[in-house]
Amino acid sequence: MSDGNLSERTRDGSEPAGDAHQFDVLIVGAGISGIGAAWHMQTQAPGKTFSIVETLADFGGTWRTHTYPGVRSDSDLHTFGYRFKAWRGPPIATGEEILAYMGEVIDENDIARHIQYRTRVLTADWSETDCRWVVDLEDVETGARRQVTAGFLWMCQGYYRHSEGYTPEWPGMDDFQGRLVHPQTWPEDMDCDGKRIVVIGSGATAATLIPALAETAGHVTMLQRSPTYFTPGRNRNELAETLRELEIDPDWTHEIVRRAMLKTGAQMTKRALEEPDLVREELLGVLRGLMGEDYVAEHFTPRYAPWRQRIAFVPNGDFFQAVKAGKAGVVTAEIDRFVPEGIHLKSGKVLEADIIITATGFNLNVLGDIAFSVDSRPVDLSQSVTYRGMMFTGLPNLAWVFGYFRASWTLRADIMGDFVTRLLRHMDEKGLRRVEPALRPEDADIKLGPWIDPEDFNPGYMMRGVHLMPKAGDRPEWRHTQDYWSEKDVLPVLDLEDPIFRYR
Repeated sequence: MSDGNLSERTRDGSEPAGDAHQFDVLIVGAGISGIGAAWHMQTQAPGKTFSIVETLADFGGTWRTHTYPGVRSDSDLHTFGYRFKAWRGPPIATGEEILAYMGEVIDENDIARHIQYRTRVLTADWSETDCRWVVDLEDVETGARRQVTAGFLWMCQGYYRHSEGYTPEWPGMDDFQGRLVHPQTWPEDMDCDGKRIVVIGSGATAATLIPALAETAGHVTMLQRSPTYFTPGRNRNELAETLRELEIDPDWTHEIVRRAMLKTGAQMTKRALEEPDLVREELLGVLRGLMGEDYVAEHFTPRYAPWRQRIAFVPNGDFFQAVKAGKAGVVTAEIDRFVPEGIHLKSGKVLEADIIITATGFNLNVLGDIAFSVDSRPVDLSQSVTYRGMMFTGLPNLAWVFGYFRASWTLRADIMGDFVTRLLRHMDEKGLRRVEPALRPEDADIKLGPWIDPEDFNPGYMMRGVHLMPKAGDRPEWRHTQDYWSEKDVLPVLDLEDPIFRYR
C-alpha cells in the first residue's frame, strides 16, 4: 500500500503495508461525502497525501447504518448521485443500489487503499507551532489508540449520530411487553411476519418502512402526532428513459437529466416560498384524489407551510396503496403512555401492538462529537461563527460538509470538493500553511443567531440540537443559505484573497 494509507486493518481484516502517520488531508467519514471528497483530492489535488477514517466496518455511511426493510433514498439519484459518476437506475434507489454505486466509484478510482475502517476520531488538537492537527484515533473493536497528524481536516461524517437514533421518553415504555426498536438500529433477528406493528412517526422513514412491512405483517399502523407533506409519483424519469432509448452517452444523459431536475426543483422551491397556499393546495389535491377529502383532512394536512420541512416523495405511491388495501392505516393522535399491550392514546383508545417502531428521527451530531482544541484549549463550537456553512471561526484548516435540506445533500458535497481543493492549491501556491475565517472590520455590527432560522426550516432533529451548532450571521458570508441555486454560482468564484480568510 502507498503512504496514503494509515490503516492498521483493511476491510477484510488483513494488515496493510506501511506505517504512515502524517497526511496533508485527513477525511473523516467514508459515506457519500467522504468518498466524493477522496475523488476530488485525487483529481483536483493529486500531489496531496490523504486518508479516510471511518467508524463503521465498511463504506456507505447512512446506507450502511440503515438496514430496515425497504430503505431507500428520499432524493432522486440524478442529483443525489455524484456529478462525475452517471446514475443509470430509477430516480429513487434502494440502499443496496446506492452502496453498489458508491462501490463502483471506489473501485474505479482506486480509493479503497486510502480508507481505514473501524476507526473512531476521539480528539483533534490544532498545533499553532506546527500548523497541523494532532488527531487521536481509537480502534472501535480493540480500544487501541494512536495518533496521526494532518495539515487539514475535511469533516464528512454527516450530521447525525450513527450509533443511536432519537426516541422520545414516554411514560410506561418499560411496561410494553412487545418489541420496541428504532429503524436506525434494526435488529438482524427481527421477525415482522403476521405481527401487529405500530410505526411512530410521519416522515420519509415511516413512509418507506410501512409499505415494506405491510407485505407480510398482520397490520401496520402509522401513529403520528401531526402530518407531513407527501407527494406520490412514478419512480421513473421520462427524460432519462427517452435519452437511454436513443442510446445517448450515459454521461450526457446524467448531466442533461440532472440539470432538468435541478431546474424543476428550483422552480418548486421558489413557488413553495412565494406561493405557499397555492403549493399546499396542489400537494393536498393529489392526495385527495388518492385517499379522499376527509381522510386527507384528518391525516395528511400539515400545520406548517410546504418546505419548512422536507417533502417526502413516495415512489409509485406504495405507502398509499398499502393503506387503501387495508394492510396499513394512519392514526393522528398524541401518546398518553405505553401499556403492556401497546400504546394508550390521550383520546383513551389503545393501539395494540406486537412491535412498536420509533421512526422519530435522529440525534444531531455536531462535527462528529469530536473534542476539538487549539493548543490544548477546548473549542466551544456553539460560540464559533460559520463561514458559509463550511468553515468556522476559531477552527483553522477545517471544513465540514453539511448538505442541503431542500435539495440533494451531494450537490453541496461536490461544490465543497471544488472549494476545498482550490483552497489547498491556493495555499500551496502562496506558501501558506494556515487558514481560518474571521470577522472583518465591516462585520463589527453583524447580528448573530442560530445556524438555521426556525421560521425558514424546522425539522425536529435540528430544533433539538441547534443550540450546539455554530452561530450564523445576517450576511451571506456568515450563513448556510441552503440555496444551491445561488451557491453553485457563488462558491466556485469565491475570492480566496478576501480578508475574511486569515492566512499564515
